[in-house]
Amino acid sequence: MVEQMVTIKNRAGIHARPAALLVQTASKFKSKIYIEKESDRINGKSIMGIITLGAGYDTNLKLIADGEDEQDALQALVHLFDSKFEED
Repeated sequence: MVEQMVTIKNRAGIHARPAALLVQTASKFKSKIYIEKESDRINGKSIMGIITLGAGYDTNLKLIADGEDEQDALQALVHLFDSKFEED
């Protein structure tokens, strides 16, 4: 299992389009993907779960990947946050 903290830097936070990008990216991997916000942990392959986190600008999240391609999965997800979901 690998994990990494990320901070949401796009001004609109995690709304429908970034949530869809996260699910599309996470679904490419066999590993289980989780996103944690404070004490909430959701399935990173569930668009409804991601949206219900209510993660806005400057929110810290923990990304967790567990499985055979966990390193690649984590790297791909971190890239989405680093690129501000290609919104800004």
